[in-house]
Amino acid sequence: MQKRFYLRTKADMVSRMLRSSRPKPLHTLTKYDLGMDAESIKVSIANHVEYTLGKDEYSLTARDVMWSVARASRDRMMDRWTKTQQGYYDDDVKRVYYLSMEYLLGRLLRDGLLNLGILEETRAALKDIGVELDEIVEQEPDPGLGNGGLGRLAACFLDSMATLGLPAVGYGIRYDYGIFRQTIVDGAQVEQPDNWLAFGSPWEISRPDHLHKIKFNGRVQSRLDATGELAFDWVDTDDVIAMAHDIPVPGYRNECVNTLRLWGAKASREFELSNFNRGDYVEAVRLKNASEDISRVLYPNDQVMQGKELRLKQEYFFVSATLQDAVRRHLKVHKDLDSLPDRAVFQLNDTHPAIAIAEMMRLLLDEHHIGWERAWGIVQKSFAYTNHTLLPEALERWPVWLMERVLPRHMQIITEINRRLLVEVRAHSGGDATMAPRMSLIDDHGEKQVRMAFLAIAGSFSVNGVSALHSQLLKERMFPDFDRMMPGKFRNKTNGVTPRRWLLQCNPPLASLISEVIGDTWVTALDELSGLEKVADDAEFQKRWRAAKATNKERLGKIIARDVGVVVDTRSLFDVQVKRFHEYKRQLLNLLHVVNLYRRIKSKVDRGRTPRTVIFGGKAAPGYERAKQIIHLANDIAKVVNADPDTRDALRVVFIPNYSVSLAERIIPAADLSEQISTAGMEASGTGNMKFAMNGALTIGTLDGANIEILDAVGAENIFVFGLTAEEVQAKKESGYDPHACVEGDADLKGVLDAISSGMFSPEEPNRYLSVVSSLLERDEFMLLQDFAAYRDTQTKVDALFRDQAQWTRRAILNVARMGRFSSDATITDYATDIWGISPRVSRR
Repeated sequence: MQKRFYLRTKADMVSRMLRSSRPKPLHTLTKYDLGMDAESIKVSIANHVEYTLGKDEYSLTARDVMWSVARASRDRMMDRWTKTQQGYYDDDVKRVYYLSMEYLLGRLLRDGLLNLGILEETRAALKDIGVELDEIVEQEPDPGLGNGGLGRLAACFLDSMATLGLPAVGYGIRYDYGIFRQTIVDGAQVEQPDNWLAFGSPWEISRPDHLHKIKFNGRVQSRLDATGELAFDWVDTDDVIAMAHDIPVPGYRNECVNTLRLWGAKASREFELSNFNRGDYVEAVRLKNASEDISRVLYPNDQVMQGKELRLKQEYFFVSATLQDAVRRHLKVHKDLDSLPDRAVFQLNDTHPAIAIAEMMRLLLDEHHIGWERAWGIVQKSFAYTNHTLLPEALERWPVWLMERVLPRHMQIITEINRRLLVEVRAHSGGDATMAPRMSLIDDHGEKQVRMAFLAIAGSFSVNGVSALHSQLLKERMFPDFDRMMPGKFRNKTNGVTPRRWLLQCNPPLASLISEVIGDTWVTALDELSGLEKVADDAEFQKRWRAAKATNKERLGKIIARDVGVVVDTRSLFDVQVKRFHEYKRQLLNLLHVVNLYRRIKSKVDRGRTPRTVIFGGKAAPGYERAKQIIHLANDIAKVVNADPDTRDALRVVFIPNYSVSLAERIIPAADLSEQISTAGMEASGTGNMKFAMNGALTIGTLDGANIEILDAVGAENIFVFGLTAEEVQAKKESGYDPHACVEGDADLKGVLDAISSGMFSPEEPNRYLSVVSSLLERDEFMLLQDFAAYRDTQTKVDALFRDQAQWTRRAILNVARMGRFSSDATITDYATDIWGISPRVSRR
């Protein structure tokens, strides 16, 4: 239960707000009442308290205040929002439709106030009535509509598109339950439902007038149309209604407010009434709930067939609703769909929305009666595909039998696309009979499956990777036949992050210091951070830089004490690895090093070592047992290390539960060392690496993903690089990698593995981690043992440099100064000019 925010001692403050601000009936509000000054904002807040929420000083809670402040903020977006959308229609602009299954937005209140330019005015309005803005912000839940980097990237891109004034709209699913809430029970991850909509959202506007029927199952029947052409009808379907819920996306201090449109599933009225009218009320309710399950939860467990089917339905549900919406919008001002590629581009954020290719063909063929060649031409000029993975298992493949049952018309269309594609392939194969099976959209080996990434490539005019290495490997390893047959289609767009949230908002001490020295235009022109290079050696500036870092570390230290129950030394080196738990991200390699440090400190081999606090955070997918086991190991190691009086002054280990965007905003500014240690050739890009470097952490990492470009940007002397390259990893696997050989020559590594397998960190269950150690010794798929020695030796260099605080600070400053290319503004500008063919429309205030 939420704690009552206003104690009786504060009742007079609320009363003063309600009386001094003189709330006015809504019909009397004028433009003046939506002013950007503190007094006008106070009036708006008071109005929402009294007229929107119906509260007084005796019933008001902190959540109510947050809602009222958020609504006051949204009010100030509405006029800009309406004018922005009207302008897009009036000027008949080309729009970007950004399709993503995930959006990790983070809290929107501070972000909205900052972008509107009224953060301090709102703080003053609240302070005048005895309320702290920072307390209110904490009441807003994180909309956990994503698993990790993919969803956070989508949120950064939305921010940049609005800040750049690009005509764009994001589309996704309004999950009732986002990514699970993680708790740690006896060291193990336990998943709890995260009902982020339990109290509604103050930001969204539901649009019951924007409804689209989404079909599933049924059968396809053919007929001849009035012209004698073969036509297809998808009949006897199970229908679900998609309803739009819009969230405003304001640009930074400009007049642009774009839209994030999330689709919620509703049972069709006919579907409900048919059962009620038969008197089968229980079945009617069951079927209604089943149909609405489509938007109930983010990513059902696809280890079971029901989960796979629901995942497929989710993907089609939001894709179909989005494309129907885009076609509806286009036909408002255009007589036909031939001009669609000139007025719309559909950017597929990873492979999840790839069914959009087949759905647009269905709409064009069956709903708008356009012939195949003309329809395929429209599709191929309208779609662009971003690939985000080098893991083959992450490239979605759907069993043909499942597609035939759930989306029978789409399976027919995919089969025809494939037939025509293979005709072209054979013409280009030069007699290579294996090329057609390699490029077929339908894999005939074993259980027939549709290769969704291949469908996205075939139907798009552009395919891009998200870092230079990733894009190279897409062409050389993942899709070499497509690259040879379709030259110029593959390109690179290195990811970026928004500096508004990931420096200005999350790190006020550092952002203020930077703006004092170089001005504040860096917020929208991140290259201007290069001005910091001139003060990198200035002793006084370095001192102030370290003070900003110390403030952030103290703030995080309080969070750790509150949430983990461990007191950490904020003067120690904060060594941080926070991200989704996956074997290729190699949190386990970090843990091997922690155990090695612990053993060496305890045996007094390493006297006078740099005190270190190793911080972990992140969630493992509920069905990913090995990743969950690694989380358990991290907590078991922390329990032993932190309780040992011989080592706890030199080494602390903490796992911060329930990692989220809001927690990241506290952790990243406090980090000294950023762990980016994935197996080379496995990480597509990474964006955490950019956020940490942008906040003054030095990186220890492999030559993987965007680490390579960070190395190029900051210089080899300002980053700690270790381990095999992607080419060396591949060669090692092909030549026959022997993990045992790595252990035989390394006493440290042998001692670490023996300690874990012997039960040193799980005495109540000594065999708990035998399988972890066995998998390393038998397979070591992600080359942890191979890279251990290089990682250990590089960490020794980290220790030595941290003891020289002047040199460490200098390198941290240079990291920040050279982050300009990693702004999502730069990435989106590149997309806009090179792929989308659109330009900004608004100027900054």
